[in-house]
Amino acid sequence: MNLQGLLREKILGLHYHANAGHIGCSLSCIDLMITILTNKNQNDSFILSKGHAASALYTILNYLGEIPDENLLTYYKNGTTLPAHPAALKYKAIPFATGSLGHGLPLATGIAKANKLKGNNTISYVLMSDGETNEGTTWEAAHFAKSHGLDNLIVFIDRNRLQGFGNTKDVLGDTANATLWAAMGFDVLEADGHNIIELNSLKEKHIANKNGNPKLIIANTIKGKGVTYMENKLEWHYLPMNEAQYNEALQCIRDVYSVIN
Repeated sequence: MNLQGLLREKILGLHYHANAGHIGCSLSCIDLMITILTNKNQNDSFILSKGHAASALYTILNYLGEIPDENLLTYYKNGTTLPAHPAALKYKAIPFATGSLGHGLPLATGIAKANKLKGNNTISYVLMSDGETNEGTTWEAAHFAKSHGLDNLIVFIDRNRLQGFGNTKDVLGDTANATLWAAMGFDVLEADGHNIIELNSLKEKHIANKNGNPKLIIANTIKGKGVTYMENKLEWHYLPMNEAQYNEALQCIRDVYSVIN
């Protein structure tokens, strides 16, 4: 099984054994985290703004050796350092708590500005949900990034088109679209958010383009990707799995990602 499948299996195991929700959003963005975290430079930073996808972050940090296996097993349990939303100051790779949406882009923008002031070449990455592009803090940070020439800021938007209470377009409108962000002065590229080869290619293109504009990749994704009965279903933003659902989910992942990596 390839890495996309292996990490999805591990995400499902965390949620099943913790009887926890927020499964669909983790399955929609794990491929974006693979793209960003498996080959970033050591000094580059990463902020998971959509903190409810914490299990995806913990899983890939475990794969990279930054979270030990014994710690991962404490996910969502009393006294854990791995709660449902990322907690700060426990792991170097998780510098900020991001339980409330709308804060990740301001944080990443500040890091990018600091890197510019220090004159280094490090990249500030942030992964956002499409729903949180409805938030005012997002647009204030976007203005700041453009006005300060932060071409060392690369934003990924997990555009799965569903948020907490419905289709994103039906709540406050689709603010995760290329026209709006390009009008703000961002260099915008769109990708299949589950195609890691394509995502890596666009990321490298952004890194090489030092033109003074902040960068954005709009990743079109599927909420619950890989588990047939979860895909594009709002309820899997919240629901935990019972045993039968867990076993069915595992079989779905094995059917989809059975290619040897």
